[in-house]
Amino acid sequence: MGFGTRGAEARGPEVPDGDEARRAGPLIVTEDLGLLDDLLRLCAAAGVEPEVHHRVPERGAGWTDPPLVLVGDDAAARCRGAVRRPGTLLVGHDRDDPGLWRLAVEIGAESVLRLPDAEGLLVDRIADAAEGAGRQALTVGVVGGRGGAGASTLACGLALAAAGAGHRTLLLDGDPLGGGLDVLLGGEREEGRRWPDFAASKGRLASGALEESLPSVRGVRVLSWGREPAPPVPPEAVRSVLAAARRRGGVVVVDLPRGTDRPTAEALAQLDLGLLVVPGELRAVAAAHRTSAALGTAVRDLRAVVRGPYATGLDERWVADALRLPLVGELPYDPGIVADQDAGLPPGAEPRGPLGRFCAAFWERVLTPGGAA
Repeated sequence: MGFGTRGAEARGPEVPDGDEARRAGPLIVTEDLGLLDDLLRLCAAAGVEPEVHHRVPERGAGWTDPPLVLVGDDAAARCRGAVRRPGTLLVGHDRDDPGLWRLAVEIGAESVLRLPDAEGLLVDRIADAAEGAGRQALTVGVVGGRGGAGASTLACGLALAAAGAGHRTLLLDGDPLGGGLDVLLGGEREEGRRWPDFAASKGRLASGALEESLPSVRGVRVLSWGREPAPPVPPEAVRSVLAAARRRGGVVVVDLPRGTDRPTAEALAQLDLGLLVVPGELRAVAAAHRTSAALGTAVRDLRAVVRGPYATGLDERWVADALRLPLVGELPYDPGIVADQDAGLPPGAEPRGPLGRFCAAFWERVLTPGGAA
């Protein structure tokens, strides 16, 4: 079933619901009241508070410090001679004026944006600048080759290992019919938002606000499911939430179901790497072959993680070869996981255990420049 399916006509609430103070926004330089109204509206959509001037601010820092400068086409001539700085955009209403490009060069603008056509792009640029967006998070999805393969266990272990190594880490639960990753981590009582809170979301979410709104368990921000029945989360919300989670960098781990419905497909499309967890038995390999075929067109880089014990004549290399997938490695049998869960410890909480060592080695390979899983 994946994330579920339901249409979402209405735009959902941004994160958070109006109680977060506006972030510092761009400098706007214009005297065109119509253009100013449009730019203020776009800044509000990005969740930022701009500073407005009619010309280059007399105080030098007022020009160089803002994360972005939006120069109206009416004010470009007044900005000649200002210190050149990155993040300067020349903005105007939709009109064919070749002279705008000459003015853009003269003031060192990166590009010329014409409204209303460029409104969506400009909102993204404003929000990215205010959030300090840089390199996107490495996003890893974990899928079981068959039911009970241990995908959720691996997803939790990977998230804990990444956080333990000092990486910003988000763990997203993509299976509403599972037991809940917050439960597996022992954080079901932690305050914070769950998937149903985002069901009406559509469009861009503020990544910093999203992160702050989620429960934190052992250094991992977790987005899981609530305990009460709730409407399914539509594809648009999955796209918005995962895109926001990725923008702040670090690591995002997604525990996914075996189905490929529309919401799940939205998550698969944003993965950098997919891990297919396959037990070392013939029936599991047969089931994983079908799962791999379904995922193959959606995941750009799908690899096998093979889990013992093995049926006679099988090993991790044989299983990966049978599936025609690159082998990440053998996920060792960890007899202590059940005992740990009984004691309230999540999978992989012990970094010296078999699961913890496997996950630490995985991140060391994939997060090292030039490394490979």
